[in-house]
Amino acid sequence: MKNILVCEDESTIREFVVINLRRAGYNVTEADCGEKALEKYEENGGDFDVAILDIMMPGIDGLTVCKELRAKNGSIGIIMLTAKTQEMDKVTGLMLGADDYITKPFSPSELLARVDALYRRITIAGVQKDESKYQDEITLGDFVLNLRNRMLTRKGKMIELTQVEFQIMEYFFRNPGVALDRTDILNHVWGNTYVDQEKIVDVNIRRLRMKIEPEPSSPQYIMTVWGLGYRWNVKEAN
Repeated sequence: MKNILVCEDESTIREFVVINLRRAGYNVTEADCGEKALEKYEENGGDFDVAILDIMMPGIDGLTVCKELRAKNGSIGIIMLTAKTQEMDKVTGLMLGADDYITKPFSPSELLARVDALYRRITIAGVQKDESKYQDEITLGDFVLNLRNRMLTRKGKMIELTQVEFQIMEYFFRNPGVALDRTDILNHVWGNTYVDQEKIVDVNIRRLRMKIEPEPSSPQYIMTVWGLGYRWNVKEAN
């Protein structure tokens, strides 16, 4: 089953989301607050593929739930529901481990497109992990990207990555030294339905730098290519 956790305190929005996801074949567990969402997660043994979290809720807000779920599960897909005025909250959510966000109000088609795209990425990642013929590792300098276990290590020390972060790193490692356009990264990781959403790429790059760079403000590995995108610095990596 395709299991989704939906956390939204406004009943009309929650019902709208739940009805459309169930019609699309998803098994939905719903919660009306952050506290219940975390309880439901534990009650179900963490058996969720995707979590949809509203940011603004009384008590434990969506950002806190996002942070806690990401700490518990690096592979779960997380989508934040935001208002147009919550621009900084979108960035904060992505920095805390969210994979995507949907701005209210949204249509059923947009909701399902985002959820389907994220679910496909998670499914593909799982298939690649289980394929016996899939290339085991890519090594660049001190870094080893294990494609079977979906892990990144530097000098033998593991670096925790989300599914999205891993896919970005894999794209870099398969194209070392190549300047990758931000739009190409967006299409490769999120899919070609994400138009004018390059900010998601930038935030995830910032998050990756915080995890792998000795000095995130002066990166040695993920270099900015001004006016284009980013590249993995082969000289520094080797």
